[in-house]
Amino acid sequence: MANTNRPKHLNLMQIRLPIPGIVSILHRVSGFGLFIMAWVLLGLLCMSLDSPESFEQAKECLTSTIGKLFVLGIAWAFLHHFCAGIRFLLLDLHVGTELGAARKSSAAVLVVSLALTILVGVALW
Repeated sequence: MANTNRPKHLNLMQIRLPIPGIVSILHRVSGFGLFIMAWVLLGLLCMSLDSPESFEQAKECLTSTIGKLFVLGIAWAFLHHFCAGIRFLLLDLHVGTELGAARKSSAAVLVVSLALTILVGVALW
């Protein structure tokens, strides 16, 4: 018998994703963020190489509170993308594909990436 409780429309606000789904979406978001922010960092690098005055401007930009939050965001994106990428590589090798192991590895990715981001934040401030 078919399930009659299926929704007629897709309401994204009512969908409750499991942890592996959240990690997967964050992996994509962090990859996109890294792609976009690489151009910003490249611009800052070019600016810092122009002259000593522009180097000081780039330095001030990155050492301000907003600049540190920007660097912290890039650090989180890199660390999460790196940890989740290792998890996905292991899943491609059929390691940890069982439901329990997949949930534990997803939680581990979130915890490890956030812990490493906190360490980077402590080093920044």
